[in-house]
Order: sequence, then structure tokens, then C-alpha cells
Amino acid sequence: MSSNPSAAADIALVDALVHATFEVTGVLSRIGADNDLSLTQLRVLGILRERRPRVTDLAAHLGLDKSTISGLIDRAERRGHLARARSEQDRRAVEVFLTAEGRELTQRMYEAAHRELLPMFARLDVDQRESLERLLDLVLREE
Repeated sequence: MSSNPSAAADIALVDALVHATFEVTGVLSRIGADNDLSLTQLRVLGILRERRPRVTDLAAHLGLDKSTISGLIDRAERRGHLARARSEQDRRAVEVFLTAEGRELTQRMYEAAHRELLPMFARLDVDQRESLERLLDLVLREE
């Protein structure tokens, strides 16, 4: 450890973030497994909950190559969770979106995540929760 207080605080912050990530990932992995989904498949459904991205944008967001994302989409499409269609703005592009069944599944999993993750914050009062939310939004904001 460094004797620099700022460096020590940075290390502690990263350690806390990694620990929180492990906890959240564990919960999401269990929820995915309960629904016969991998964590990556769960992420795809979560992303599609609020967006209708192009296949290439979805692949880039997840850091996957086009063949990998195509396989994920094919499997989810066969299960009735999502569909794809030509973009109305650019007929050359293909967009991916949740089906009604996919929306219902995603909502159930979102509710399960709430039930399992909220107890982590039971010791925080409302102001602390709001502060944490604002800070996370600031840190995670895409520019």
C-alpha cells in the first residue's frame, strides 16, 4: 500500500466497486440461471428493455463480435424472447427488440433483481440512497 492517502482511497474505492460488482453479478447470474439464460443473454434482454438498437450497436455495446451476437440473437429469437426487423431510418440496418414474451420475462427478472438487490442498501437512509444513485449515474454516464 502507498503512504499517499489519495492512492489508498483510490485502492479502497476500486476494491469496494469490485466487491459490489461481484455481489450484483452473482445475483444476476442466479436470476439468469433460474430462467435458463447466461449472464450475457440476460444483459442482452436488459439492454433491449429500453432500446431498439441495431445489431452492430448491440454487439459493440457488449464488446462482442458480429458472429457471437448473431448466435445470441438467433437463440433468443427461437425462444420467442426477441425479434429483428429492418430499421425504418436506414433500411440497410437491422434492429433488435423484445417481443411481448421477452418483455414479460425481462420484467419478471427485473423484479427479481429488485427483490434480491435492495436488501444490500437497507442500512442506507433515503438521502444516502439518492446520493449513491447520483454518484453512480455520474460515474457511469456515457459522454
